[in-house]
Amino acid sequence: MSPPRAVVFAYHDVGVRCLRTLLARGVDVPLVFTHVDAPGENIWFDSVARHARWHGIEVLTPQTPNHPEMVERVRALRPEFLFSFYYRSLLGAELLSLPTRGAYNMHGSLLPKYRGRVPVNWAVLNGEHETGATLHAMVARPDAGDLIDSEAVPILPDDTALEVFRKVAVAAEITLHRCLPALIAGTAAHAPQDLSAGSYYGRRRARDGAIDWRRGALAVHNLIRAVAPPYPAAFSEAEGLPLRILRSLPATGAGRAEAPLLHWRDGNVYALCHDGALKLLEFELGDDIGSAEGFHRRYGERSLSLKPVMEGGG
Repeated sequence: MSPPRAVVFAYHDVGVRCLRTLLARGVDVPLVFTHVDAPGENIWFDSVARHARWHGIEVLTPQTPNHPEMVERVRALRPEFLFSFYYRSLLGAELLSLPTRGAYNMHGSLLPKYRGRVPVNWAVLNGEHETGATLHAMVARPDAGDLIDSEAVPILPDDTALEVFRKVAVAAEITLHRCLPALIAGTAAHAPQDLSAGSYYGRRRARDGAIDWRRGALAVHNLIRAVAPPYPAAFSEAEGLPLRILRSLPATGAGRAEAPLLHWRDGNVYALCHDGALKLLEFELGDDIGSAEGFHRRYGERSLSLKPVMEGGG
């Protein structure tokens, strides 16, 4: 019996791990669609194109996969499956109609929660304690098709979005590796989603890292974790100087302030909020201060006023 044939649409680390899982399971992948890395984007993740070429797979990078020429390229291959793994473009109805045994997408959340864009960042921002990866059938509406399988991962209180994303990439590999034999055999269970049990989230931009100190220490801490590097980072101002906060920890007993303050004490720099404090583990203040020692050399024990609300623009 010949191996099942799949056309793959993939990008990012999840795309790499899932493509390699298909190949390890003996799936015939004659064609991979991926993206050209965007100029100016911080490319901190692995390359689907490189891995595909290492395996002798043809790679296409069209602006849209739904162009008639691309659709015909897929049709000519007569695929049994289409798979989308962190591919950034929606596949149109004509493409989705081509595989004889279904089109499936790997999403970086426990669907139906966090449908849509950047689900890991949103989950961290909202203070979730768990997320994961879900394989689901593709339909015209994004992230709305039947559920096939999923794998949960914990979100620790001090995890950054990058750390959670790395767990989700492994969860995606585990999910696909586990359910692929049943998909190929035609015995995989399909469970309809209850879309009312989750929400759809949009994309995030660098300016969304603007800190609103009025929201309190925990909300600010979650924002810092959600946009920590390699994402653009949370930002504010301290007495007119730009402040980027890359990593923080809630600091029980470190004090609070009605108006937000940046404050040095006992070898650490703290951001004092109305309901508590954050220890700043990694930060950049102005052009030349990036440590508690540097802050203390410049300001001693003087507190700096933080701008309570930043308008997005960073």
